[in-house]
Amino acid sequence: MVGRGPPYNSPPMNAETAAEDAATAAQADRLRITEIFLSLQGEARDAGWPTVFVRLTGCPLRCQYCDTAYAFHGGQWWTIDDILAEVAKHGVRHVCVTGGEPLAQKRCPGLLQRLCEAGYAVSLETSGAIDIAGVDPRVSRVLDIKTPGSLEAGRNRWENLPLLTAHDQVKFVLCGRGDYEWAREVVARHEIDQRCDVLFSPSKSELDPRELADWIVADRLPVRFQMQLHKLLWNDEPGR
Repeated sequence: MVGRGPPYNSPPMNAETAAEDAATAAQADRLRITEIFLSLQGEARDAGWPTVFVRLTGCPLRCQYCDTAYAFHGGQWWTIDDILAEVAKHGVRHVCVTGGEPLAQKRCPGLLQRLCEAGYAVSLETSGAIDIAGVDPRVSRVLDIKTPGSLEAGRNRWENLPLLTAHDQVKFVLCGRGDYEWAREVVARHEIDQRCDVLFSPSKSELDPRELADWIVADRLPVRFQMQLHKLLWNDEPGR
């Protein structure tokens, strides 16, 4: 019989290795943030509520009407603990994680989970170009389906639609009559209104809000008309 030798003990970790491991762990808990600010929620189901916005940096899309191109690049690295501490300073219940495209950062679902665990009413504004399956079900996912007028309709991930629940929302930003008819057909074909709230918004300076309102009423669509409250109040001022 072969005898058992003494138990193997790994060599002690030196200071350099420990520092590398600590840096790796810290990096795994960080996200690049463009801004964190308090304002009124300007759209979707929670419009009008004082809300803390956590704007993540970066987006793989380039919608022609984008009003947050300043979030494509730059930003600062924040740990999730520091993000939660900053959110808590504002003292409100609603938190919206937005971008850019927040899900382009792989650690975003971890932030969303931590916000839910802290007791916030959390919404996520996402383009719908990235898989939403890993998002905490307590989060209201506001899926922005890109119309032909956005010039990014080819990026829509249609596999996201069956994942939607009554807790979620779908938004269409419409640039004209063609977008309206396209969106109307998408809603009907996928029966999106049977899954969750559907919202139609006019693209600022491209579609007269009254025209869109008249079309919705005339067609008796099962959608909600909305205008972006923050643009009516503060135009496109960053941080508002």
